[in-house]
Amino acid sequence: MKQKRYLLLLMLLTGHIVTAQAPDSIPGEYHLQGVMETASAILLKPDSTFELYFSYGAMDRQGHGKWQVQNGSIVLNSRPRPERDFALVTSKTAPDDFTTVRIVDSNEQVLPFFEALIRTAGGEKYGKMNQEGIFQIPKTKTTGIDLFFTLAPERYSSFPVQSEDNYFEFRIEPWIIEIFVENVVLKPDKDGLKGEHPLLKGDAFSYEKMN
Repeated sequence: MKQKRYLLLLMLLTGHIVTAQAPDSIPGEYHLQGVMETASAILLKPDSTFELYFSYGAMDRQGHGKWQVQNGSIVLNSRPRPERDFALVTSKTAPDDFTTVRIVDSNEQVLPFFEALIRTAGGEKYGKMNQEGIFQIPKTKTTGIDLFFTLAPERYSSFPVQSEDNYFEFRIEPWIIEIFVENVVLKPDKDGLKGEHPLLKGDAFSYEKMN
């Protein structure tokens, strides 16, 4: 009899906890706390979608996706991240003595914020793009090219090369600064949320819920 009463009490307590964390109480705007020189917020909408904002220095970034409640935690996921943030526009044999990697974009001011790593049989050559979005090394057999965006350091794209070409031109894909989220876990607490951030290392960040 005592065991039955204990199980009933446990079920009632569990039901109360679930009710307290029901999805209807979760939607709202949550602001990241305690990270210097960084502003970030998560907007959880009643339709189970979210918007994410992140600002550090001169770069503002956004993301979006869907949230759901799993085992008392909120889990965020966006659409899958595309394989590459750049597209190869032109690859050819140029009549000069250089191996050239070039990035083209209508916004030329952003071009110096990219970097390239050229893989060769003799090793790797790394450098920054100039004002025209160009990085060159003496002509050599190229086996691969990696491209990086310094304002979004977690983003890079790799391109294998299986030709004798020495000129490679790339364009920037429109989603290069979009924030992609995969199974980011946040736990509700009395002030808002605690847990991970998709762009910062650690799992103990605090988000205060705005009234």
